[in-house]
Amino acid sequence: MKMACEVPVIDMQDFPSQSEKLVGACEDWGCFRLINHTIPATLMSEMKSVVRSLLDLPLEIKQRNRDAIAGSGYVAPSAINPLYEALGLYDVGSVEAVHAFCTQLDASPLQRSKSENDRHTAEARNELVNFRLIFSVEELFSCSIFSFANNLKASNGETIVRYSQAVHELALDICGNLAASMGLKSDLFDEWPCQLRINKYNFTPEMVGSPGVQIHTDGGFLTILQEDENVGGLEVMDKKSSEFIPINPLPGTLLVNLGDIATAWSNGRFYSLQHRVQCKEAKIRVSIALFVLGPKEAAVEAPAELVDSEHPRLYVPITFEDYRKLRLSTGLRAGEALALLHATNS
Repeated sequence: MKMACEVPVIDMQDFPSQSEKLVGACEDWGCFRLINHTIPATLMSEMKSVVRSLLDLPLEIKQRNRDAIAGSGYVAPSAINPLYEALGLYDVGSVEAVHAFCTQLDASPLQRSKSENDRHTAEARNELVNFRLIFSVEELFSCSIFSFANNLKASNGETIVRYSQAVHELALDICGNLAASMGLKSDLFDEWPCQLRINKYNFTPEMVGSPGVQIHTDGGFLTILQEDENVGGLEVMDKKSSEFIPINPLPGTLLVNLGDIATAWSNGRFYSLQHRVQCKEAKIRVSIALFVLGPKEAAVEAPAELVDSEHPRLYVPITFEDYRKLRLSTGLRAGEALALLHATNS
């Protein structure tokens, strides 16, 4: 039986003292566990509950979550990944995009000032008095359930908005610390779009031991993962042994892994982590991932500070969109597409 892997731990409240350790984790592991981060435990728990409710919605509602870029919307179970489905929110740093996502899934947040809240409460109280005068008990109960359902949807939307803002700010902090740790400007990644993806794995008894998601790397720069603290299954490839090692969830923490764009941007210094999800037990597994992708328009290339005579440029510049299309068209989704970008091939 494989032993669970203990990846490097990075304390977000201990920079710049953690700088060398952070760079080492990116080079040697391609992942690290984040502690003392800025997302409150209560918000993480609330968001997990919202995720479960969204992924339990009827199919026709989930299908409203359409792609902003290919693969950014609803993902249904497929022949390759039959146990997996997901919902996605592209450009999580955009308030408009977050609210559009909520609207698609009937989870629009309430946006009222204090005075509006007071007025709304008074109106609701008066309406309830009128209901008692006009309606039967059964009709009143039905109206109350309808009001409760609407308030629940609004509460879900507000949780999505708060979580999206918190995880996006955290992503910028991580990227900023990483850039500063390499002697670069900390705002290099501030305009890079991010995508939120909520995942559900429908693990059944007959599927125990089977893959939940196939071996892959992430195509973007880095991923922040809120794991399911009750159901494991994530396995990462150890860079030294090339063997997959289980990662046990640790409540209250976040797992960060690097993707292909990080390898290209760092001129080959950073390790793009191969990983997979295995069905370990017959339970529903949910997770929340925030992907820092790449520049919207500019080409990704190693900064001049990372290129010299001893470290020549390894990869040709490429936009994130073109690299995403390259992975899709070639089917090379486990890091192999990077070889097609080698400067010696151009």
